Amino acid sequence: MVQCILSSPSTSVTSTPSLLHHSRNLSWNFSSKVSIKESPRKRNSKTLITFSSSSQIPTVGKNEEEEKGSVSSASDIVRNFYDGINRHDLASVEDLIAENCVYEDLVFPQPFVGRKAILDFFKKFTDSISKDLQFVIDDISNEDSLAIGVTWHLAWNGKPFPFSKGCSFYRLEVVNGKKQIIYGRDSVEPSIKPGESALVAIKGVTWLFQRFPQLADKL
Repeated sequence: MVQCILSSPSTSVTSTPSLLHHSRNLSWNFSSKVSIKESPRKRNSKTLITFSSSSQIPTVGKNEEEEKGSVSSASDIVRNFYDGINRHDLASVEDLIAENCVYEDLVFPQPFVGRKAILDFFKKFTDSISKDLQFVIDDISNEDSLAIGVTWHLAWNGKPFPFSKGCSFYRLEVVNGKKQIIYGRDSVEPSIKPGESALVAIKGVTWLFQRFPQLADKL
């Protein structure tokens, strides 16, 4: 036990020479518990602060849900999402999607809005493909607790499927103590790749906007 006497209101700390000597040999890995005892005097009282030395480094406090392990990381939520789609188990996916989620697949002209619309889309998707065709996560971000980027491809019995590379973005929010996907966007590799002609098309469109600014107003 290490004891320090703090005098109030002064900020000076009184310590014995032996404490200063032994303090050099302490690892200062204190436990998160600090007991404070105050004398009944109202003014010029002394406060005894006792630190319990420990071999463990104190950690940042977590909320009760995290300590119980019930709050998964954002990357785990997204991994579970893909796993459920691969198994055609939409019941396991349903609780990962927020009720008011917006999902954009850039192959389609309009986003899917709401959990039901999104589940209906994936029901059509899983009904149209075999379980032999699986999403494979190539890379996934782990740093942000509520925003996830993913690169992926499709594989048929472990072999890469043609024109199936994609990247996705997911934003999550905490709903009733659980993280859910509130927004998603998929960008899929095109089967027709225009190459440099795409640059020519972009150049032509920008020239039109510069020549006729009113056209840009209609975007």
